[in-house]
Amino acid sequence: MSAHLVEVVVTGRLGPSLLVALDGYDVTTRDDGTSSVTGVIEDQAELRGLLGVFDGLNIEVVSVNRVTPA
Repeated sequence: MSAHLVEVVVTGRLGPSLLVALDGYDVTTRDDGTSSVTGVIEDQAELRGLLGVFDGLNIEVVSVNRVTPA
């Protein structure tokens, strides 16, 4: 896998300490009660690591989407 811009949508709002840990990612809270975490993922290992952070904190992942730059 080459680098891709990816959006991970999770349930709920992310706390301040997790936001610090997600430095380098753009985090947006949506009106529907979900949060969007967007950033460049270099490879499968990085994607698995990011998803593992959410899993380890029992944060539900709603979707993982490749984003096409505008």
